[in-house]
Amino acid sequence: MVAAVEEAGVLAMTRWRAGATPDTRIWAKSNDTPVSEIDMEVDVLLKERLTKILPDAAWLSEETVDNAARLDARLLWLVDPIDGTRDYIRGRDGWCVSVALVADGQPIFAIMAAPAQQKLWVAARGEGVTCNGDRLTSSARQDFAGARVPADELPKIDHDLVRVTKPNSIAMRMTMVACDRADLVATLHWGHEWDVAAAHLVAQEAGAVVTDAFGHPLIYNKRDPRDFGLICCAPGIHTAAVGRLEDRARKFRIA
Repeated sequence: MVAAVEEAGVLAMTRWRAGATPDTRIWAKSNDTPVSEIDMEVDVLLKERLTKILPDAAWLSEETVDNAARLDARLLWLVDPIDGTRDYIRGRDGWCVSVALVADGQPIFAIMAAPAQQKLWVAARGEGVTCNGDRLTSSARQDFAGARVPADELPKIDHDLVRVTKPNSIAMRMTMVACDRADLVATLHWGHEWDVAAAHLVAQEAGAVVTDAFGHPLIYNKRDPRDFGLICCAPGIHTAAVGRLEDRARKFRIA
């Protein structure tokens, strides 16, 4: 698995250009999100490599048409070939290749490669997580006020939080909590399982808490592979984070 993800990262880097548009065709999907030829090429490579490793595992990827047969599978590959495509096409380094192996609805093994940052995360359930071979321990913050949040800007209600640099990739933001470079990542929109599955295990094995916006556990391989919102944070501030988001989460979900 690690070798396959590293190979995918190398492939992605062949087209990426620091500070410039990548050498690849780019277009907009039906939901106006960008996608590129390299997203598709990385997806094909990973599917070929990973299905050879575990032929019985089903497949769910952002760039592959969903097959409902996955719902009957105990094992599932959950893949985002390039998470953070906007950063990729802008020549920024806040993107990654994200792969998780899910068993019975929970990620049990995960690899994330951020080749533009020369970083590789590997996590196994119950065995911890490493980044470039170094074991990680997540943020242990206890006070919600002053929590570091990767964001472009913070609303007035969150004036007591501290903004830090935000990569486009949600998975990369979650690794910031795992690496103790942030204390809280929170979203208030519908997100797909492939966006967060690998980073979920990375953060969890480092000691962080990962839930939806209401504080409920995330379950994977659902018929509708989405959850509303995300909280990834230090355990000591999770209750406060849920409380801060509660009213906004209800309004956003209804909208």
